[in-house]
Amino acid sequence: MDKIAVLVPCYNESKTVAKVVSDFKRVLPEATVYVYDNNSTDGTDEIARQAGAVVRYEYRQGKGNVVRSMFRDIDAECYIMADGDDTYPAEFAAELADKVLNRNADMVVGDRLSSTYFTENKRPFHNFGNSLVRWSINKIFSSNVQDIMTGYRAFSYQFVKTFPVVSKGFEIETEMTIHAISMNMAVENVVIEYRDRPEGSESKLNTVSDGIKVLKTIFNLCKNFKPLFFFTILAAIMTVVAVGFFIPMVLIPYIRTGLVEHFPTLIACCFMLLAAIISFFSGLILDSIKLKARREFEFRLIQTKEMKENARRRHF
Repeated sequence: MDKIAVLVPCYNESKTVAKVVSDFKRVLPEATVYVYDNNSTDGTDEIARQAGAVVRYEYRQGKGNVVRSMFRDIDAECYIMADGDDTYPAEFAAELADKVLNRNADMVVGDRLSSTYFTENKRPFHNFGNSLVRWSINKIFSSNVQDIMTGYRAFSYQFVKTFPVVSKGFEIETEMTIHAISMNMAVENVVIEYRDRPEGSESKLNTVSDGIKVLKTIFNLCKNFKPLFFFTILAAIMTVVAVGFFIPMVLIPYIRTGLVEHFPTLIACCFMLLAAIISFFSGLILDSIKLKARREFEFRLIQTKEMKENARRRHF
């Protein structure tokens, strides 16, 4: 078992990966740097190997798939994950690791948005998207995570071995954040500097398609992790729509004439109200199931601590 494992997912990062590896080896000489190559065609793997990294491969395309393999394969007391594009300075890695190793944090978020991100990042829609995602998740989950989509994080062994990776692409960061918040794991923020990609290095993130995937992930995770909130809102919307059509088109004419002038509207409103009731009680049932899953997760955490001790004994 490594004390600190630095995890670097890479796809065509030949221009920057050598510097990323050497920087982390300089700042954290006790750490093992793992570069996971995701079907690069520019020699990223060989450059990383020459720089001193342990190179492994994930052939299923997508950052989520890479994270799944990294978390499954590597045992460490502390994990630090950073992108291979040299946008995250390695100098902050020791502070991130300290909060995991000495303050028992389960996830430490490298907060770009409180420092240089909005001035360094030249893509305005990325800036807007990051702010929107941060605001929505903190409101929905009553949390205080300052940067939801940062790729610079530190994790505990317990988090890594109990996190069920579902996402395949860049929405993985949002999924990790919501999982940690909803499972009441210890989350801390560290303000870091952010620098834009060097000239000649291209981002793999598509603003529109990946932004849609992130919003879809938030929608699905809200439904799964906050079912009572989600289905109550849905029930409220359907109730408002049903009442909004019922009063002016059915009730008022009936009071005035004694006749139901829009019978199909009456039927539609009744079905809408019935759907609202079903939605609300579905939320209650799913909330009970979520509570049971939360209890089972706590038992898994206990088992993971035992696994960690066994792995440490095997290492020594």
